[in-house]
Parts: sequence; C-alpha cells; structure tokens
Amino acid sequence: MITLYTWSTPNGRKVSIMLEECALRYRVKTIDITQGEQLAPEFVAINPNSKIPAIVDPDGPDGKTMTLFESGAILLYLAGKTGRFLPTSERGKYEALQWLMFQMGGVGPMFGQTHHFLRFAPAPLAYAIKRYSTETARLYGVLDRRLGEAAYLAAEYSIADMATYPWVARHEWQKIDLADYPNVQRWHAAIGARPAVQRGMAIPG
Repeated sequence: MITLYTWSTPNGRKVSIMLEECALRYRVKTIDITQGEQLAPEFVAINPNSKIPAIVDPDGPDGKTMTLFESGAILLYLAGKTGRFLPTSERGKYEALQWLMFQMGGVGPMFGQTHHFLRFAPAPLAYAIKRYSTETARLYGVLDRRLGEAAYLAAEYSIADMATYPWVARHEWQKIDLADYPNVQRWHAAIGARPAVQRGMAIPG
C-alpha cells in the first residue's frame, strides 16, 4: 500500500486526487506544516527538500520500494504505474506535459505567492500584492483561452487537470471571480463534480 505524506494544500491534493482517480490503495500520513513537522528528521529522510507531498510505494519498479517527492514527479510516476491519465500518443503525451509544466512553473508558484501576500503576510505589501495578483490574473487568462479551445487542458482529462484544479479551487483566496473567466468556470465545475476529485480534495480529513 502506498503511503502519502501530505497536508491540506493544493500540492498535496494533486496527489490524493490522482490516487483516488486511479483507485489505488493508500494510507495518509499528515505532515502539519504549520507546526514544522516537515522539518522532522524522519520526514527529511523521505524528502530532503522538506516539502509535501511525498509518497513511499513498497511495490515500486523491479519490486523494490520507491520513495518520491515533488508533486509533478509523483503524478508522472502514478500515471506510469497505472497507465492512466497521461495520453498514450506522443503528441497527446507532450501536450499534457506542457500544461503540467505550466502548472508547476507558473500557476503553483504565482498563485501561491498571491495567497501568501493577500492572506498570510504580517503586513500588506502593495508592490508584492500588485505583482503577484497581476500575474495570477494573466495566468487565468491563459487558462481561459486554452479552455475555450478544449474541454480539458490537454485533449483528454489528465494529470495536467488534476495538478491545476486544486489551485483554481482557491480562487477566492486569490480574489479572482471565476465569472470573469467563463471557460475556467465551466472546467472548474466539471472537474469538481468528479467523485474522485471530491474525495481527493477532502484529504487529509
């Protein structure tokens, strides 16, 4: 059984959504990042970068235990393990991967900074709020244009959608009105209606 080390953040929920979509058996180990549990030596041994999520799969390649950190790497590993949610055609695979990397390099870091400066900074910093809010709105525009062309970020539902959805689900934290991005709004509702997504978003309980 896979062990998922996670907390109630978008990055953690990417992986719990994928585990639920693939119907893989897993157990949850909560790592309370508000209490510094990610810095404990036991967790650093699993993820030297001291971030969630991470997984330990006793049934890894060649029958040996596989330990993985970084949410994008975990999604790709689970897609390879199950043969699901990454298109099999060369063109389709790379289309999905580009949107996964768009999330990893753009949506996650920028939305995360917007969350921080709007909600958690000890004092408001107008420059930082403007910088990250402006970039967040631009990225929503990119998503909206793409989702005006296709039902999903790639040609089919994939790990790119699973990676992006938990960040968009916090649009209110970003002071984003999804009505301004109707294609994202449609996609957000469709992804959020999936039972496996709902279960994954509830992890950890």
